[in-house]
Amino acid sequence: MDSVLSEDPVALKILIAGGFGVGKTTLVGSISEIKPLRTEEVLSDRGIGVDDIDGVEAKTTTTVAMDFGRITIREGLVVYLFGTPGQERFWFMWDELSYGALGAVVIADTRRLTDCFPSLDYFEQRGTPFVVAVNCFDGAAQHSVEDVRIALDLDDDVPVMLCDVRRRTSAKEVMITLVEHSLRTLTSAN
Repeated sequence: MDSVLSEDPVALKILIAGGFGVGKTTLVGSISEIKPLRTEEVLSDRGIGVDDIDGVEAKTTTTVAMDFGRITIREGLVVYLFGTPGQERFWFMWDELSYGALGAVVIADTRRLTDCFPSLDYFEQRGTPFVVAVNCFDGAAQHSVEDVRIALDLDDDVPVMLCDVRRRTSAKEVMITLVEHSLRTLTSAN
């Protein structure tokens, strides 16, 4: 396998999804080796009555297209990260962003757990392997992985893990878990 990688460069694409204000932009920024491309815009009055900011009232910006980051694993093996917009009015971007993705990280916030259902549904319907990363926000009640799995009605084979997307080591663990899960899923499908 190493000889194949050294001859033919391999690029992996991973999506970062979840509800509004869950930490997608932060995760991409914490692990990317390059300064992430961000399409953040200041929240405006156009979102009043459209965007649900309950629980994230201090948030002042939103991703309107995507976030982009890169991780070089070794020469010839690069991972590209694409953070999806979390607000419903920007979901039209998901189809373009998901094309060719190895898998997805769905970030969950237990204070607004239902916000990750659209992401879960999207990847389940398309057969895209995904993991659920529960972002442990300061001051939020902590729940066990099993309680989150039950609340989200996830199959036993879907990895669920607690994380802090601000920490590079935590984000790295999430990425490793996703790649391993995606490879297992793709291998068992063949």
